[in-house]
Amino acid sequence: MYFDELNLNDNILDALDDMRFETCTPIQEKCIPEILDGRDLLGIAQTGTGKTAAYLLPILSLLDDGYYPKDANNCVIMAPTRELAQQIDQAMQGFGYYLQDVSSVAVYGGNDGNRYNQEVKGLSMGADVIIATPGRLISHMTMGNADFSRVSFFVLDEADRMLDMGFSDDILKIAKHLPENCQTIMFSATMPPKIEQLAKTLLKNPAEVKLAVSKPAENICQAAYVCHENQKLRVLKHMFQLNEPHRVIVFSGSKLKVRDITRDLLLMHINCGEMHSDLDQSQRDEIMYKFKSGQIDVLVATDIVARGIDIDDIEMVINYDVPRDAEDYVHRIGRTARANKNGTAITLIRGREIGSFMQIEKFLERTVDKLPLPEGIGEGPEYKPMPDERRGRGGRGGRGGRSGRGGRGGSRNSSRSKGKDSRSKGKGSSSRGKGRQRKANKPEAPKD
Repeated sequence: MYFDELNLNDNILDALDDMRFETCTPIQEKCIPEILDGRDLLGIAQTGTGKTAAYLLPILSLLDDGYYPKDANNCVIMAPTRELAQQIDQAMQGFGYYLQDVSSVAVYGGNDGNRYNQEVKGLSMGADVIIATPGRLISHMTMGNADFSRVSFFVLDEADRMLDMGFSDDILKIAKHLPENCQTIMFSATMPPKIEQLAKTLLKNPAEVKLAVSKPAENICQAAYVCHENQKLRVLKHMFQLNEPHRVIVFSGSKLKVRDITRDLLLMHINCGEMHSDLDQSQRDEIMYKFKSGQIDVLVATDIVARGIDIDDIEMVINYDVPRDAEDYVHRIGRTARANKNGTAITLIRGREIGSFMQIEKFLERTVDKLPLPEGIGEGPEYKPMPDERRGRGGRGGRGGRSGRGGRGGSRNSSRSKGKDSRSKGKGSSSRGKGRQRKANKPEAPKD
């Protein structure tokens, strides 16, 4: 489906034209009409399917049409991390380029006093769209800086991650300050019982859109080493000796292990940096800038960069620890082989993680190649479930013993100025439709 077949206003369509986005992704095609119709919505889809545009485009279109007060905070978008909040804010600037009267403010922690004062000013003046992390928004609420009495849209992006990070109480506290008729939109990559319960609590007769978790891209070369925990660092060293690392992300399951791995790699004279939630915002911004600009070759990180970080030229992803589930595995290795490029994903599997990786292989419907261990580091464990996994303990690959140290803009003058009327009378009569055959090879819609 083409965006101009939806009832989005002309300013939004102009911005999409400039960005060379014309066709919807499946999640956008299904969600945008429901949001425009005013329904609550529950969307289950993984990162990379276009969720950000699926809710931003209809909300911005409705705000620009002038149906909502100009002096109110009209929309609150919640994100689990500062990085995702920043990415949503960047998407907002692009989609809203031609919207003169729609304002926004991004609210997240880790900033200096000047930034906090700017947030207070934006909230007090009635920003149309507030993009926030839960903790920072709660802080402003406590200080009386935000009035949510006239909020019309409440969006939870990556709700499953917010619950995993312990934000459930914060979300419910914020929701209590919203009007009864507020339209609530929730997106999640997975549908565990806690998400079902949150949806029942917050959503009123919602439309449900569920997309199956897709398999990793075919152009990712996947392989694994089966090794003991104390062999992992030597395997990593061997890999970097064979091929000098460049544009590599190493994922680990805990902040402590990220620090330990970074320290050990620095002792090997590997140009690397660490990324985890204990860093303040300026430190995060600096490390991401250095990685994106090529000043460091290896980024050692927790799952904080598994979703919501868009870097197109990652050559390799290394899972130092097996991810918790198949969805996390897909998110992690999906950082490579983007924009139709090739990439490599290597997973280091210790004994207690074998059962978890077998479940990932079951989801993938394929066996991941197991590479021989380097000479001189000894034998690895046999690739079969450990006894405690067969009995049902430790089936998630080591919760409770995961690893030694880590533990667990205005409208342009054009023929589109009359497009709103023509679209309401029937999409086929729109002047946009006449040129679609020439535009068939344009890129698809934005990925979140």
